Amino acid sequence: MRRTLLIAWTSFVALLATGCTVGPDYVRPAAPMPEAWRIDYPQAADVANTRWWEQFGDPVLTALIDEALVNNKDLAIAAARVDAFIGRLDTTRAQFYPQANYSADASRNRATRVGTSPLPPDASPYYTLYQGALGANWQVDLFGRVRRQTESAQAQVYASEQGRRGVVLSVVTSVAASYIALRALDRQLEISQQTARNYAETQRLFDLQHKGGVVSKLELAQVESQYQQALAAIPALEQQIAAQENLIAVLLGRAPYAIPRGKPLAELTAPAIPAGLPSSLLERRPDILQAEQTLIAVNADIGAAKAQYFPQLSLTGTLGSVSAAFGNFLTGPASTWTVLAGLTGPIFTAGSIAGQVRTAEAGTREAVANYQSTVLTALRETNDALVGSVKKQREAQAQALRVTSLREYARLGRVRFNNGYASYLEVLYAENELFGAELTAVNSSSERYTQLVNVYKALGGGWIDIADQGTAAAREKPLAERVRAQPMF
Repeated sequence: MRRTLLIAWTSFVALLATGCTVGPDYVRPAAPMPEAWRIDYPQAADVANTRWWEQFGDPVLTALIDEALVNNKDLAIAAARVDAFIGRLDTTRAQFYPQANYSADASRNRATRVGTSPLPPDASPYYTLYQGALGANWQVDLFGRVRRQTESAQAQVYASEQGRRGVVLSVVTSVAASYIALRALDRQLEISQQTARNYAETQRLFDLQHKGGVVSKLELAQVESQYQQALAAIPALEQQIAAQENLIAVLLGRAPYAIPRGKPLAELTAPAIPAGLPSSLLERRPDILQAEQTLIAVNADIGAAKAQYFPQLSLTGTLGSVSAAFGNFLTGPASTWTVLAGLTGPIFTAGSIAGQVRTAEAGTREAVANYQSTVLTALRETNDALVGSVKKQREAQAQALRVTSLREYARLGRVRFNNGYASYLEVLYAENELFGAELTAVNSSSERYTQLVNVYKALGGGWIDIADQGTAAAREKPLAERVRAQPMF
């Protein structure tokens, strides 16, 4: 009989502890997902899980990215944000457990002589009171309100972690793209300076020829205009270089300084294109994973809001001692205790709970739309990057051939001018076209590399986790250890 009662009591306590959980369970919403990309790449080795920036073959770029992963301030902000959400999860999850407290006080008091229970005339109205107690209370999660709140808080932790991984992705790709842009500006500055030197020499020769009556004032003015055009490009490029260095310095967590250089733009090696199907974006893009965790959080909020319709059971107990004499404070006659079980529930709330449920349901619909929109944006960015990497490669090749042709055109034009078969206007046109084409060719080459960076940024992949190993946050415990397993009650 006793065993039967013990089993029944244990089952009752377990039922109180586990209760039931109201509200919808999470199901991943459908997202439009094509079977293939708009541009078909031959299946190459999957390089999405490597430190792809090392494939550029520039140790300086690799060192800059490694420094940014340690010192970037946005990464520090994102890591602190994860810790803040872990703290909120701990606070929420603590409601699963009984809460214990203590109290102790000593007071000096004066009793009234004219109250409902007057003191005898010879009794002193002054007395000292000593009190001490241990207390415990437990709100049993009968209908899963705390479970849903914990589910929401835990999803917010994982969403913030995916946000931090997104910052890792952004830092690596931003440093790589900014460094490529810097080397392109360096090359354009070299072209402008070399062109200005060539034009300066031409102007010097034309000035001598003009004094000797060989060339006209018109032709001298044309050469001077050409020289000044090349000079005007130099300060603009120097300003852009300084701004680009400042941008990279901030990404590295430094004050502006002169960024070291490695290989010239023309000597960089293009990284390979990683393999992967569109569906893999759902598993490796930080922004998609973050949007899904946010959806899980707001979906759990529905259950937390609906649980308020049901009664709440609270268990409270105190054990203490009260005495007017310190010597008797901890003796048996001074002891007190209280045990209380309370059940509370709503009768009329004027729509307060219904409003919270409606807000949570609307938040879930918004999160579903945001998740689907994030997937569509990821598909667009990936297709843009893949198409762009192919088209920019072809554009860069065409621009390089155009430079070769214009260089020959300018050479032949100067030969014709020197032999008296053409005016300098033809030479001027050819050399101006060549100058512009050389600058454009550098831009095209730079954009080709940038598009390859964008491919890795769009596809995501295991390289983010590899890069994350170099961040300051990697020195802490893994997230799975910092977020303890959810308790059974």
